[in-house]
Amino acid sequence: MKVLVVNAGSSSLKYQLLETKSGDVLAKGICERIGIGDPVGSEGKIEHKVNGEKHVAQYSLPDHAVAMKIVIDYLTNPEFGCIKDMDEIEAVGHRVVHGGPYFFDSVLLNDEVMEKLRLCYDFAPLHTGAHIMGLEGCLAVMPHKPQVLVFDTAFHQTMPEKAYMFGFSYDMYEKYSLRKYGAHGTSHRFVANEMAKILGKPIEELKIVTCHIGNGASVSAVDGGKCVDTSMGFTPLDGLVMGTRCGSVDPSAVTYIMEKEGYTPAEMNEYMNKKCGYLGISGFSSDSRDLEAAIKGCTMTGEPYEATEEQIHRAKIATSMMAYQVQKYIGAYAAAMNGLDAVVFTAGMGENNPELRDRACTNMEFFGIKIDRELNARTHHQPDNVELSTPDSRVKVYVIPTNEELAIARDTERVVAGK
Repeated sequence: MKVLVVNAGSSSLKYQLLETKSGDVLAKGICERIGIGDPVGSEGKIEHKVNGEKHVAQYSLPDHAVAMKIVIDYLTNPEFGCIKDMDEIEAVGHRVVHGGPYFFDSVLLNDEVMEKLRLCYDFAPLHTGAHIMGLEGCLAVMPHKPQVLVFDTAFHQTMPEKAYMFGFSYDMYEKYSLRKYGAHGTSHRFVANEMAKILGKPIEELKIVTCHIGNGASVSAVDGGKCVDTSMGFTPLDGLVMGTRCGSVDPSAVTYIMEKEGYTPAEMNEYMNKKCGYLGISGFSSDSRDLEAAIKGCTMTGEPYEATEEQIHRAKIATSMMAYQVQKYIGAYAAAMNGLDAVVFTAGMGENNPELRDRACTNMEFFGIKIDRELNARTHHQPDNVELSTPDSRVKVYVIPTNEELAIARDTERVVAGK
């Protein structure tokens, strides 16, 4: 099945056209600056990639419907398109960040689903409004195509109450659905299933810790193919220290800073989401590549990288915090599952930061984790799955590139087929 995967932001629209059986990406691209400029949308552009070639052009993009129409025009362009006409697109799969307490699986769009999606706005206001605009844009251009919503939170809905409940009074849970929802679920599910294929065992028999480490990062415990715990909570701010997010902190520290600095709730939220993490601790960058370059004195390509002693010290603090927290989650989730068969690293840092993986897997022999440190040091920007564990490691450790778009496309196919 040919599925168009859409990931809509407030002023952007990313897309991929995939063939679900082969996994081939027929074309992909992004529309940017939608609804921005004066007049509105006048500075928009599309960047379209097909057959290794990139096509870039400026357009007026006042809304997502206009952007979607241009995407279809590019996909069907007689010179650089990849399909003859829109009829070849059999369905559209939409990435949706938060399903709130309403969605436990991917679902076919209808009026009732759209109304429930609107109720999810408060859980992820920056994302949900954009998703709705993307959906409405697709419906305006392709009103008769099946539209499937694939939720980042859905995979984590199998967590037991003891894992997803907070220590607030129960009436807060009943009134506001305050609980752990997690994030990156599509990625965690994809790499866990890939790990099972590699091991040649049914996923129902395996206990896997999946580490999705990017600028946003989370760790999940996958027991028998189902998530039993995850590090992100009510929002993607919880859990690990991240690029600009603080991760888990003492709640009283939040109110303490608000009182001392005079922050409003909105200002405190902005501070914790955009001014903390790697950026706030290091003082100079949210990018792990910059922090690692400062520590080593050179970039990954060998170019000199100058940093002050204070920057180097603080970069070491930030990077060691991340690795230490990943270690703790691996240990905690091994305990939660009463066993551990494999650990998977994925996403930007998980796939391309060997120093992080080395730190996170050092001194983990008690858990049966041993990695080939020389192989690990050479493993970055690999398009394929790579085993890092040594032959005598009881737990398999792998780098598995995530492919959320393919997972969304295949989920879309499954839902459309009524499975």
